[in-house]
Amino acid sequence: MAKPTIFEVAKSVIAAFTGVQSDENRERDFQEGSLKTYIVAGLIFTIAFVGGLIILVSVVLG
Repeated sequence: MAKPTIFEVAKSVIAAFTGVQSDENRERDFQEGSLKTYIVAGLIFTIAFVGGLIILVSVVLG
């Protein structure tokens, strides 16, 4: 079993954000992945999501 790639970690974090993570992928993440990697990826995606929302609201409201 190899460690998940950056693309696989990003895919898992996005799937978890949207609530569509499969049990198979979730189990793979827990068995093969590093908790630190998923926490860092989650924080990055959260910051990007909130930043995107702030920018979107700023543009819409003028």
